Amino acid sequence: MKYEWRKQEKHLYLPGKKPELITVPEQKFLMISGKGNPNHEDFSERVGVLYSLAYAIRMMPKQGYTPEGYFEYTVYPLEGIWDLTEEGRKSSTLNKDELVYTIMIRQPEFVTEEVVDKSFEIVRKKKPHPLLDEVTFGTMEDGLSVQMMHIGPYDNEAKSFEQMKKFIEENHLEITTLVHREIYISDPRKTEQSKLKTVLRYRVHSI
Repeated sequence: MKYEWRKQEKHLYLPGKKPELITVPEQKFLMISGKGNPNHEDFSERVGVLYSLAYAIRMMPKQGYTPEGYFEYTVYPLEGIWDLTEEGRKSSTLNKDELVYTIMIRQPEFVTEEVVDKSFEIVRKKKPHPLLDEVTFGTMEDGLSVQMMHIGPYDNEAKSFEQMKKFIEENHLEITTLVHREIYISDPRKTEQSKLKTVLRYRVHSI
C-alpha cells in the first residue's frame, strides 16, 4: 500500500483553519537556500532542482536500484523557511527582494546520504543543472510549534499570522524565532489564488 502523507500525517500537513499547538519530530530534507522575490525565475529554478532529486529517489526502483527499506510513497510537498535581510527588517512594508529563504522537500526515513548521492548521479545524467551543487541533505526538528491552514493568496498571510500571534499570547507561549515555515499543500500553477492551501508554522516555547 502506498504511503500517503495526506492520510498518514494529516496532523502535520492538513491542520484546521484555526491555530493549534503541535510537536513536530525530526525530519529529513533536501534543501536549497536563496534570496529575493519568489515570483522570479531563480526561485522556480531552485524548486525544479529539488523536485528532480525528490522524484529521482521516488522512482529509483524503476532505475534498477531499490534502497534498503524502500516503500511506495507520495512525494512530500514543498516547504519554505522565510526570513528577511537586515535591510528588509528595517522597512515598514514587505520588500520581497529582501527575502531570504531555504526551500525543502521532506524525505522518507529510508533515505540516507548514499541514496541522496545516487539521486544526484541520476539527475546529473538526465537533467544536469548548475544549482544541483547548492542542494544539501540534512535533518531539522521544529519541536513545539503553533500552526494553522491559511486559505487564499500568499499576500494575505498576515491575517493568519495575527491569529497565530494572538493564540500564542493567550496560551502563554513565545515565538522562538521570527523565521517562519510555510508548507505548500496546493500547486499555485493549478489552483486559483483564493483556494490556495498553505500551512503556516511558528516554533514556540512556554513562558
